[in-house]
Amino acid sequence: MRMTGAEALIKSLERESVDVIFGYPGGVVLPIYDALYDCKTIRHVLVRHEQCAGHAADAYARATGKVGVCLVTSGPGATNLVTGIANAWMDSIPMVAITGQVATTVLGTDAFQEADITGITLPITKHNYLVKDVNQLPTIIRQAFALAKSGRPGPVLIDIPSDISKAEIDFKYPEDLVIPGYKPVYKGHAKQIKEAAKLLAKAEKPIIYAGGGINKSEAWRELKDIAEILEAPVTTTLMGKGAFPDDHPLSVGMPGMHGTRYANYAIMDSDLILAVGVRFDDRVTGKISTFAPHATIVHIDIDPAEISKNVVVDLPIVGDAKIVLKDLIAAVNKIDKPYADKSRWHAMIKEWKTKYPLHYHQDGQIRPEYVIEMISKLTKGKDTIVTTGVGQNQMWSAQFYRCNTPRSFISSGGLGTMGFGLPAAVGAQIGRPDAVVVDIDGDGSIQMVSQELATVAANKLPIIIAILDNRYLGMIRQWQELFYNRRYSQSDLDVGTPDFVKLAEAYGVKGIRVTQIEDVEKTLKGAIESREPILIDFMVAREENVFPMVAPGTSIDEMLGGVPGAAISQMIDEEVEEEGERDETYPVGTRGK
Repeated sequence: MRMTGAEALIKSLERESVDVIFGYPGGVVLPIYDALYDCKTIRHVLVRHEQCAGHAADAYARATGKVGVCLVTSGPGATNLVTGIANAWMDSIPMVAITGQVATTVLGTDAFQEADITGITLPITKHNYLVKDVNQLPTIIRQAFALAKSGRPGPVLIDIPSDISKAEIDFKYPEDLVIPGYKPVYKGHAKQIKEAAKLLAKAEKPIIYAGGGINKSEAWRELKDIAEILEAPVTTTLMGKGAFPDDHPLSVGMPGMHGTRYANYAIMDSDLILAVGVRFDDRVTGKISTFAPHATIVHIDIDPAEISKNVVVDLPIVGDAKIVLKDLIAAVNKIDKPYADKSRWHAMIKEWKTKYPLHYHQDGQIRPEYVIEMISKLTKGKDTIVTTGVGQNQMWSAQFYRCNTPRSFISSGGLGTMGFGLPAAVGAQIGRPDAVVVDIDGDGSIQMVSQELATVAANKLPIIIAILDNRYLGMIRQWQELFYNRRYSQSDLDVGTPDFVKLAEAYGVKGIRVTQIEDVEKTLKGAIESREPILIDFMVAREENVFPMVAPGTSIDEMLGGVPGAAISQMIDEEVEEEGERDETYPVGTRGK
């Protein structure tokens, strides 16, 4: 069929089963938007800022397992999208970002709204393309989607000059796919899997450290099976939340800087760590030289570049988490039982859970943790997706929202992008329209993207926006309190913060302010039942902190807070006292020798 490059782009997207694009038009992409005008199979969602197109596409991918797609214009449109691309890159999210570009005849002349977006995004994309031959466009689209979703997923950028969009092509979509030099390894090495099975069977204090790779490979069943076979406790990272049920007896919650005390203690006292789909980032490991000193580490990851990048491991297995775990389960089942006795290990973890539960003060004020507990309680049993901003709201959500199903917790991990929560809720709600979608946000984070209330209203998205409003940049203020002698430099938002209820109403979204603790549950319940867009401004205790907390540069078992009834001034002394209560009597692994 004879058609323009813009029409060929839309036809190619249809062939890739794209059903929604998040975007914002501009001059050089007008040919593409004109072709999209006649398309009956692809929905376009008009965001109000290009960065939010990236975040919405990112969250759509996380919520559905499909490739997210966003479309913006050249120059400032493309550079505005960079944060969205970087966010997807850091969290390994399959996304195809399409940008317009000035005509090939003026490339490199500093033409109006020209930016070298392929150069700018080279470090934050899995691959990128500048299309200079319209005949290559269908092949590039085919390759881009395959790259985005295969192996370790990630964003791919396609930069399309305006004259390429207007040029004509005899359209034929390629059936065969050839990407020279690209051969992800999916099946793990049989000998290494067999060795890992032996180590797991004899470990007395094992722990499974599961990350976003479990969600990417959909290895939820396999993770649960191997944990139950081995009776191994499971800690899930922020990106891995939902991969293993929080309510499962073997769950020890999130590890790291704001993880549970018992998860961090378990990692530090373990004799074997089975790490699956994780990258040992600094927020989990703390001071690397002290991380898990007694543990033999088995690391499963599809990306060989992650093996021993941050923490040197004892046994690497490169491959897809789902495939490798299936083979590992089979190998473990071939080993003669009984496996090593873990009764003392479970007794110790139970004692830690009893002594150091996640907790907060209950004094009649609205505590942010209580709001999140109510959201968790009222949405239990429903198809629910929680998105978050970044900061204290994010960490409280990770701690107190009980997540028992995959693809139900969406947050910015590696990049820590403030403003992610609201556009992410847009993408998640459009991807799964029947789900209850709740954006748990901060008053600082949401002000970066509050214009997306227009997107919510225009598309009649029944999103619940729960603002934990403390009139501070909360995490910044917490660090200033603990490490900078309460010198609150530029973190107080009390003056200048808008009336969020009026702001919501200005966009056509219902707004409610909650100032009394007795109104929290009934307001949330009404919002969940209403199935309409609603913003709830919860006026929470202003100087609440997220605990436990691992101070920068320290070991993850040297935590501040998280001790019921302890004041901040007592925390450091308590850490010294608690060290004597730790059990170091088991045989240890090889790494500490």
